[in-house]
Amino acid sequence: MTRVPLLSVENLTVQFRGDRGWVTAIEDVSFEIGAGENLGIVGESGSGKSVSALSILRLHGRANTRYASGAIRFGGRDLLSMSERELRKVRGGDIAMIFQDPMSSLNPVLTVAEQIIEPLQLHQGLSAAAARRRAIELLEMVRIADAGRRIDEYPHRLSGGMRQRVMIAIAIACQPKLLIADEPTTALDVTIQGQILELLRDLQREIGMSVVLITHDLGVIAEFAQRVLVMYAGRVIEQAPVAALFDRPMHPYTDGLIDAVPKLEGDLHRLTTIPGNIPDLATVIPGCRFNPRCREAKDACRRDPPALLPVGPDHLSRCPPRAAAGGAV
Repeated sequence: MTRVPLLSVENLTVQFRGDRGWVTAIEDVSFEIGAGENLGIVGESGSGKSVSALSILRLHGRANTRYASGAIRFGGRDLLSMSERELRKVRGGDIAMIFQDPMSSLNPVLTVAEQIIEPLQLHQGLSAAAARRRAIELLEMVRIADAGRRIDEYPHRLSGGMRQRVMIAIAIACQPKLLIADEPTTALDVTIQGQILELLRDLQREIGMSVVLITHDLGVIAEFAQRVLVMYAGRVIEQAPVAALFDRPMHPYTDGLIDAVPKLEGDLHRLTTIPGNIPDLATVIPGCRFNPRCREAKDACRRDPPALLPVGPDHLSRCPPRAAAGGAV
């Protein structure tokens, strides 16, 4: 049966204007997410994960951003062609987002109540009293104890885990069809990370929403996602069902990310690393953008830009199986 995607990103290229002119931040990015599905996006810092996520709702600064090509379709409508007025109805309503750092994302001079009530009044037209009652219910849903008192607190009075829960409460306030979670467990200890992921799973079942989870933590991806998108230097370099990605990674970069995860049975004093760094966005690298860091790179890798091709069922890679078979980076 053909899957009808809730969100479809098609050949998206986004550029930012800087001191050296227009620089391509993400290039030819394509992916889909179906209703009720969990999609993980993984990669090092600077790989283009957050740029891709913010582009869905056009949250980049308009003066210095150019959507050079592509389409972003949600429910059959192209978000890139919408007016700002139309898009405001989608933001926080049909599509919501949990941002990376709750301390900087929450307004420090507004109470928790004010920040949850605003989207309820804006998108659902609730009265102040009804919105407050619903805000308390939302805090209870995200498992904040004594919600009736906590709702009048300012963000700085809350712990990191509680601030993250408040961000989730704001995001799910209008029962969105799609939730974009950008590094929702960063800077939280392992116990709180597990609680946040469990909370997201429970809320997803209750609301029936789809989730795009952005992270650099492959452990989080393995636990939460059904399909995975691996990004490097602004491009999708591999995508696959989560089991297939961990069982048989095809791209040396993916293989390197998996090898870099600490293993309890290994030498904990020497961790595996990927040599080198992600290139500057303005750097032009012929061929595969990963080739300067790849120990398997051949002449063709340095000459020809690789295409994203099928290498298995619902599995795409920019590196053919023979090149990735060695599993070393």
